[in-house]
Amino acid sequence: MQDPPVVAVVGATGAAGGTLLRVLEDRIFPIGDFRAFASARGAGTLVRFRDHDVVVAEVDEAGLDGADIVFFAAGAATSRRFAPVVARRGGVAVDKSSAYRMDPEVPLVVPEVNAAALTGHQGIVANPNCVTIPLTVVLAPLHARYGLRHVTVATYQAASGGGRALAAELASQERDDAYGRPPRREVYPHVLHGNVVPGGWPMVGDDTEEESKVIAEVRRVLDLAALPIAVTTVRVPVAVGHSAAVWIEFDQPIAADDARQLLDDSPGVLVVDDPATQQYPTPRAVAGSDEVHVGRIRADVSRENALALFLSADNLRKGAATNAVQVAELLLERPL
Repeated sequence: MQDPPVVAVVGATGAAGGTLLRVLEDRIFPIGDFRAFASARGAGTLVRFRDHDVVVAEVDEAGLDGADIVFFAAGAATSRRFAPVVARRGGVAVDKSSAYRMDPEVPLVVPEVNAAALTGHQGIVANPNCVTIPLTVVLAPLHARYGLRHVTVATYQAASGGGRALAAELASQERDDAYGRPPRREVYPHVLHGNVVPGGWPMVGDDTEEESKVIAEVRRVLDLAALPIAVTTVRVPVAVGHSAAVWIEFDQPIAADDARQLLDDSPGVLVVDDPATQQYPTPRAVAGSDEVHVGRIRADVSRENALALFLSADNLRKGAATNAVQVAELLLERPL
């Protein structure tokens, strides 16, 4: 790996790629040479990066030659095709898609939780789902102290988690409702504005694909293959910011004040928890933030050794781009 490294972003013209560029700027990630790639449709356009206009090229094997760190933000099919190319040529692919998340040969990494999983990587590192990342950031320190017995989660997921088109459709529906027009839906199976939808993802048996992903990935990141966890994923009419209501049973007794202090001392977490003054996590408050906000921390008196809490995180940043850049920062700190 060169110092500073040659960095590339595949999918630079998309919403996820655009957020990645901003996070690289915000965190002042060291870059010797920068390359931006997209599909043939996006090739030739310009992206703004560090006060320069960068011409986007169509991704191909030759363009990836010599790249040290390549961020993939262009979907699973592109990652499956080109991430192995990066690895074979001596670079590291940091993949934000679902392509390699459950591959036992590829580490699935949340830096605050399982940075050690990077050891022995073979040139590809996977980024978890945008729900898995903030959830494990909160669960990991609690598990380390008290031991997880059971987790129940209900999510409240922003439109941007479904892609740029769904976020635009939500904004269009809001305008339609404001002007008294019937809101149109093309991207999503339901009108999202003014609505809450416990679906919209493909089904895997009785669960949504999203629910299955979160369950499998949380178990893998926490290294708890048999963790009992139940998840209901819900899409809400919010532009940015995923939230979750979480109920947790532990192996040991736990007090809410102790859990609050533990989380306040944990990396990547900001405790926002004073309901008496209406202070608690909200998606609006976390937009643009790289921390997981957690609050409404209280005893679940219906169960033994149990706690309830609420969390919010920017799904485009900590739920995706920031986590990927943090992984790359670890790779630079200690080549693994």
